[in-house]
Amino acid sequence: MFFIKKYNIYKHIGNLSKSNNNWTKELNFISWDEREPVYDIRTWNTEHTQYGKGVTITTGQMAILKKLLNQMEIF
Repeated sequence: MFFIKKYNIYKHIGNLSKSNNNWTKELNFISWDEREPVYDIRTWNTEHTQYGKGVTITTGQMAILKKLLNQMEIF
């Protein structure tokens, strides 16, 4: 069974990539089902009416991730 979730994109932070079907992988600050907003990485269609599987990251987790990425050497 598939449930459509209610969401509100508070801030589009940026696009990470674009696929052949014109969906984009994006980083957004979003609220799902009227919960506390989280950082969210997932694919979206151009109208933001459909989305793929993704990962959500709390503000605290994002602070840790940012620190880790700043320390990381790109290889």
